[in-house]
Amino acid sequence: MSPSPDRHRTARFEACFLPHLDAAWNLARWLARSDADAEDALQESMLRALRYFDSFNGENPRVWLLAIVRNTTWTLIAKKPGQGVHESLDEDLHLLVDGGPTPEAIALVASDIAVLQSALDTLPAPLREIVVLRELEGFSYKEIATITSLKIGTVMSRLARARERLAAELVRSPLEVSP
Repeated sequence: MSPSPDRHRTARFEACFLPHLDAAWNLARWLARSDADAEDALQESMLRALRYFDSFNGENPRVWLLAIVRNTTWTLIAKKPGQGVHESLDEDLHLLVDGGPTPEAIALVASDIAVLQSALDTLPAPLREIVVLRELEGFSYKEIATITSLKIGTVMSRLARARERLAAELVRSPLEVSP
């Protein structure tokens, strides 16, 4: 007896996307800012991914899945009363100025994850999203551009502004170094 086509399709789906479930959860959680909303977004995203699995070209399952998670999360957030999809991002207020240590250098010296997470949470959603995809999930600029439907230059400039804002926030409330 051979496996049914549905069972074979489900097995291929699981093999492609289950390894990326943690990354999908991380993105949904940082965008939604609540475990419950992230769970809803992730469940809906996985259903959408399964529904459209036949249109997946097999090229990069992680990027394809996180694009679905991103779009689903923003859609669910927009439907909530009193919730905006994105906080305002005034490009003129976020000029690039290199005046000190990078967030990466500060983070390497620090061990207080809660302060770093708090600093990340202060970023406007468009900046937070880029930092999560690049620094926490390790996506390339090109992959982030694909996931977010932004130009690579926009991804790069948002990442630079986000790093600058993180550095400023961390300087205001420095991370405590554990002995």
